[in-house]
Amino acid sequence: MGQSRKIIKFIAGILATCAGIQIWGISPVKAADRLVVRFGAFSESITLAELQAIAETGKFPQGYEIYTKRLSPQQRSQVISALQTNMPVGVVTVNRLLNTRIGTTILSDLSKVVRRKDNAGLQALRAGLVLGSSTPQGLSVLSFIAAYPSNQLEIDLQQAFQVAGNFNLAFWQTQRFMEAIAPRLSSRKTDLKLLFDPSQPGKAQIEVINLTLNDKKRQRLLPVDLYWSSDVNADKPVIIFTHGLGSVRSEIKYLAEHLASHGYAVVAFEHPGSNEAYLNSALAGKNRIMKPPEFLERPQDISFILDELAAKNRHPNFPLAGKLATNNALVLGYSFGGSTALVLGGAEYQLAQLKQRCQENIAVFSLGEGIQCIAQELPENNYQWRDARVKRIIALNPTTSLLFGNTGLSKVEIPTLMLAASADKTTPALTEQIVGFEKMRSLKWLVGIIGATHLSVKDPSATIDQRGKINTPISGGEIVGAEAADVRKYIKAVILAFAAQLTPDAKNYEVFLTPDYAKFSSTEAFPILLVTEIPADAMDIVKEFVGKR
Repeated sequence: MGQSRKIIKFIAGILATCAGIQIWGISPVKAADRLVVRFGAFSESITLAELQAIAETGKFPQGYEIYTKRLSPQQRSQVISALQTNMPVGVVTVNRLLNTRIGTTILSDLSKVVRRKDNAGLQALRAGLVLGSSTPQGLSVLSFIAAYPSNQLEIDLQQAFQVAGNFNLAFWQTQRFMEAIAPRLSSRKTDLKLLFDPSQPGKAQIEVINLTLNDKKRQRLLPVDLYWSSDVNADKPVIIFTHGLGSVRSEIKYLAEHLASHGYAVVAFEHPGSNEAYLNSALAGKNRIMKPPEFLERPQDISFILDELAAKNRHPNFPLAGKLATNNALVLGYSFGGSTALVLGGAEYQLAQLKQRCQENIAVFSLGEGIQCIAQELPENNYQWRDARVKRIIALNPTTSLLFGNTGLSKVEIPTLMLAASADKTTPALTEQIVGFEKMRSLKWLVGIIGATHLSVKDPSATIDQRGKINTPISGGEIVGAEAADVRKYIKAVILAFAAQLTPDAKNYEVFLTPDYAKFSSTEAFPILLVTEIPADAMDIVKEFVGKR
């Protein structure tokens, strides 16, 4: 569900604030009255002014036994981090979110933690969040506390920590899964004799054609960057890149340039209903984060682009006339774009199951799961967007768990390469990639990069320095830029090899799609695994963890 840094910051901020409320387990009091905090048999009260002092100093005042003696160092750190979290979003944006089905479910989940003697829990939570976001600094735990309509509040801190411990459950399940299968992972280093290095750039000079394609029927204006070189020819597939939610077409620019240097035409474009510009409009309170029909529009954008390129390919004045194999396309998607790519390969949305799951406790969902829940507002039709011109799919850190349910990925008809990162908080590997991969029946490859995060595959220009960024249960701790250089190096090699399987040179690249090459490319920081089937004993562990959801 999945995702640019702004969308992660925006929704993660909303949920991190809610997580902070869960960590405290509190429904705050009005105008700095005292909070009564209960921890087992102990109870103490604390004022809003004292909470503000804790946020500023990072220390608890003397004399508060619950905070100084009863909480573990990790719990104290959680409380301080929650108090220091500030999200610069306005009242209109927060109000819009809370008026969606996702917002209603979040409020319902939080009301189970907040204790009131009356029946006004949901209304009070909504009021606290909306009024708290009207401050000049935006929404924070402290502004929420100050705005919460109650004179006194009693909270059970132990229960609150229990709820917070389940936050982004899929990510923590992935970490436990990785620990469980660690003894099964071979540390043997493979010594391969390779004729060439596919991670190195080709010899051809890269050029970029900028286009704006107008789908008048659907009123969609698509900005396009077409990467190419003099080595482009009709023996190689056209590669179309579909970006993550709230992102831009340049988020994997390094990869587009790499493929173009080897003679591939790479189309990087933006979906107008889910790109960075649309997200910025949402942050300004002008629209929702994404409208449900965007799940249907995205695959149609790609089919429309193939139509337009086929027409241009027949035009003698087009620089690449006769060189674009639009009937032999590969779709490459990242995060939310990964699910878009899978749909074009035949995957089918399972909306009835999604709607049921999204009525459950979504406060424990990952960001990717929460984004998928937007689709619950779609009519339950049998949507099929398979495009026969698409011959292969690459899905990097895709969102799959709720959209495709138990059977949707079994409908994929074409060879698929899927990437999972063990430290991905946005689209956790266990639920979003590993479980879904096992359901696929087509020819398939699963790459797992231990230690990589959601943003590790992105171009350094599309990420920001992570130093000083807050590390929360649903975001932060990203490995990007120079630190992720080894990840991007392998990505360049394996994706070039996968694309080459649609060319006369397929056999020369087969070695790079093997477990041995994955181990050969591994580093101490990033061990890499590649499998075509998940081993039976590992699947037993998968089923054990998924059964706990």
